[in-house]
Amino acid sequence: MATIAYKCPEITVNIVDLNEARIAAWNSDALPIYEPGLKEVVDACRGRNLFFSTDVQAGIADADIIFASVNTPTKTQGVGAGRAADLKFIESVGRTIAQHANRSKIVIEKSTVPVKTAAALERVLTANELHSGTVGKRFYILSNPEFLAEGTAMADLDNPDRVLIGGQVEQAVQVLVDIYAHWVPRERILTTNLWSSELSKLVANAMLAQRVSSINSISRLCERTGADVSEVSRAIGTDSRIGRKFLNASIGFGGSCFQKDILNLVYICEQFGLDEVAQYWQKVVDMNEYQKKTFTGRIIHALFNTVSRKKIAVFGFAFKKDTGDVRETPALTVCDMLMQDGAMVHVYDPKVKREDAVTEFKYHGVEVDDKLFTFTSTPEEAVEGAHAIVILTEWDEFKTYKYDVFYSKMMKPAFLFDGRNLLDHVGLQKVGFEVHAIGKPKISSDSEPINRAGSFSMPDPTY
Repeated sequence: MATIAYKCPEITVNIVDLNEARIAAWNSDALPIYEPGLKEVVDACRGRNLFFSTDVQAGIADADIIFASVNTPTKTQGVGAGRAADLKFIESVGRTIAQHANRSKIVIEKSTVPVKTAAALERVLTANELHSGTVGKRFYILSNPEFLAEGTAMADLDNPDRVLIGGQVEQAVQVLVDIYAHWVPRERILTTNLWSSELSKLVANAMLAQRVSSINSISRLCERTGADVSEVSRAIGTDSRIGRKFLNASIGFGGSCFQKDILNLVYICEQFGLDEVAQYWQKVVDMNEYQKKTFTGRIIHALFNTVSRKKIAVFGFAFKKDTGDVRETPALTVCDMLMQDGAMVHVYDPKVKREDAVTEFKYHGVEVDDKLFTFTSTPEEAVEGAHAIVILTEWDEFKTYKYDVFYSKMMKPAFLFDGRNLLDHVGLQKVGFEVHAIGKPKISSDSEPINRAGSFSMPDPTY
């Protein structure tokens, strides 16, 4: 919405939410989420044609177009629990719009929803309109899923691969096409029917997650055979039919979309009796869980089969760099398993707050022991007296640290587990670390460790 306001100064954008604290944050200098480039766009538009308010009724009444941008989490109870999408917020939006709409509106699904949700939304809108006795209004439902990646969302919006708009009424579709055409070339604006648009979002996330799980499965084979997963990834990524993106082996994918959307896809397939298809996509999620658990098991095994009362420095808790988002972060599983074994986990992340991490633990039914889970304000504080460093997020700044200084402050032998294959592993070995990486053969060094007092920092890895 901020980008639309920025690119289309003649359009007034009102963002409404019932959460007063969230709206207050959007109206302040401390925005409630971190995204590179977002604050600059908000600052340029806020108060001009971009407004934030808790007056939902006025926002609906004033609008010609309404974007429904609410959460669609996985159901935690009832039919489809653990897989199906919970659409209570979408339904609530429909009822609220029907209650306060004073004329015909274009209603756009921006949330990720199961295929055929638009039909349910239209039924809610139409039924409540008739029940109120108000006639003459019509609601045009469109689907406009977002394909943004956290950390690069503003750049993705500025120069998108494609914009997808699904709808059944051509005139309504054209209204939204004309908005995006202010800055997106027309050939990149794809129009489909409603159901294709809804399903495309789920399938896009499922395909990307499948690539992550596929290369992660091969990383385990590389560790057993002596192959290097980075070299395998580079070799297959140069095949134009495959491409390089999403072929970086790691501890696994996270975030609010991939797992939720795949599980929703699994549930939809089951509802249509496509059990073999459902089992195929379920394995993508299973492989992701396997990767996190085997990585953590490797940490415990290397540290002499126990981490009880050992200090573990964790670098990164966000599910990926350039965001403070901790939803479904792989760090959750890794830290939980370490703490279950008695480890004292000290986390440093430049954008994540401890309370957000604890909230995510609680969402997954995990009560955190304050004595075992600590957030530090500096990486130096995290590594002081630690037995191991564990890299869980690929923050660029982690590559610039002086690991020889860290080594001097740690217990010996000092271990480093690179869950993102981010660092110079040969260089770390020379410092003195015992290094473990994803999908890499065990590193051997023919040279003695460098002088501990020397200056040593991590260069960008080259593949």
